[in-house]
Amino acid sequence: MESARSCYTLSNGVAIPCIGFGTYNAKGGDNLAINRTAIEAGYRYFDTASLYETERVLGQAIKESGIPRKEFFIVSKLWIDERGYQGAKEAFERSLDRLQTDYLDLYLIHWPRGMEGDTDWKETDLETWRAMEELCEAGRVRGIGLSNFLPHHADVILKNGKIKPVVDQLEVHPGYTQEAAVRYCEENGIRVQAWSPLGRSAMLENPILKCYAEKYGKSVAQICLRFLLQKGIIPLVKSSTLERMKQNQDIFDFEITAEDMSVLNNMPQNTWLGEHPDFAIPKKRSNFAQ
Repeated sequence: MESARSCYTLSNGVAIPCIGFGTYNAKGGDNLAINRTAIEAGYRYFDTASLYETERVLGQAIKESGIPRKEFFIVSKLWIDERGYQGAKEAFERSLDRLQTDYLDLYLIHWPRGMEGDTDWKETDLETWRAMEELCEAGRVRGIGLSNFLPHHADVILKNGKIKPVVDQLEVHPGYTQEAAVRYCEENGIRVQAWSPLGRSAMLENPILKCYAEKYGKSVAQICLRFLLQKGIIPLVKSSTLERMKQNQDIFDFEITAEDMSVLNNMPQNTWLGEHPDFAIPKKRSNFAQ
């Protein structure tokens, strides 16, 4: 990987940029300007979701940029109340409308289980996946995948679906590496994407990371992102300023040594920001962390 435009090849042959820009908690107003700035900073891979309520401003920013749609890599996700065969089909059309596009590069199931007390989540996920497979086969989306799916959730799709998931979005950063889930994905040809790659800034004062930032002449954020890059994980970064946006892409001129990677891989768990998909199922959209 030589730059933020460098790509991995997913298991279905689709090229995906090695860094994405996350739009969670960027709904409107100044956040339209944030998306415009991210495009100016050089980002072309944008991650959104119906839950985030950012599809509309992202679509507007992309349209106003004048840059051809084919130069962007756009990912969206359907929420738990949009699961099911018909729900997924309808949610997909709503996302396309808000994004002002006629296809997506990736479409994901955002969360493996439904509302509290959902005992039929496996069947619902499979119905959802069948709809997404049809969208993929029809050329409406270039690839389909998962978000916040642990191995026992993803197994339901892998063992029963026709098309294999190409990605899984997980919370991954130094101090919370989810080694078992990451290994499972690697063994099954699923590319891991890291949401909250900086631990929502909670890692920026970590003494171990600050030590390595000084050693390599980089910021703590750049150490976190380079760590993920060397593990083959795609970070989904967020920032509101042009300077930080560019800095988060400036991670291709150094390499963390194998010994230092070992230390970072074995840091004690020190922050966990999300919800457990089996035991902290959100009751409604407003109390979901990511």
